[in-house]
Amino acid sequence: MTSHAKTIQIFLPDGNPRGLKIAEFTSRTIKTILVPRTQLDLALKREELGNVGVYFLFGDTTPGKLTQLYIGEAEDCSTRLKQHNKQKDWWNVAVVCISKTQEFTKAHVKYLEWYCHQQAEASGRYKLENGNIPPKAHVSEPVIADLMDHFESISTLTSTLGYPLFDKPTKPKRSEKLTCKGKKALAHGEYTDDGLTVFAGSTTNKNFTKSSHNYIQVYRDGLLEDGILIPGENPDTYQFTKNHTFNSPSLAAAVLLASNSNGWVEWKYPDGKTLDEVKRKNS
Repeated sequence: MTSHAKTIQIFLPDGNPRGLKIAEFTSRTIKTILVPRTQLDLALKREELGNVGVYFLFGDTTPGKLTQLYIGEAEDCSTRLKQHNKQKDWWNVAVVCISKTQEFTKAHVKYLEWYCHQQAEASGRYKLENGNIPPKAHVSEPVIADLMDHFESISTLTSTLGYPLFDKPTKPKRSEKLTCKGKKALAHGEYTDDGLTVFAGSTTNKNFTKSSHNYIQVYRDGLLEDGILIPGENPDTYQFTKNHTFNSPSLAAAVLLASNSNGWVEWKYPDGKTLDEVKRKNS
């Protein structure tokens, strides 16, 4: 899919940039409402939330652990959020997606719920908290075509609001592939808009140096708990089971090398140049 320029309007009902946000394209029919749980009462006063829609619940995350995610649909999203407020204690942000023209039906949002679940699972960015896989609703081929257009809007709007649910990592060109190695560790990755993505199959050192900061160990414990890291073939290593994005090159290098590290010099391109030389000194 070719990227092109887009105009998105974000409205802050109470003027708080960290509060309730309403995002929409100026030329499309999908609207998203980001609701911090602390402002649920304010959000429930808005008529938009009484519409048919698909929604996402996001939970807190500890270092190294994937953010929790629940995907659902409802004929009245405000009523469903009230239920989740009473029944689920782990979430802290909800993002609701509705049609500005009120064209969504129950079948539409059930299909979108199923499709969004499939795509979120494929991206591997979040830990899905749905107890069961949503069933696929039966809708006609022309309707599916329309829903795929709506999904594109949902994907862009949720990512704009800080939740890139469906962005799948892609293999970089050979010239952009990075390597970090030391002792038993050998990892490959890519520098992206989100940070440093370490590829599945990469290995880390198991034993930390005595001077390693505690937060590095806490982060790695989270990766082990979520199954992103497992014991490697070599007893002195751990291995990545899936791609994982660190928010900085240095954190990625520190976890891989099990020591305090400067990722800007530890990550290198095939020609031997460091990430620092290519991305910072030449900019």
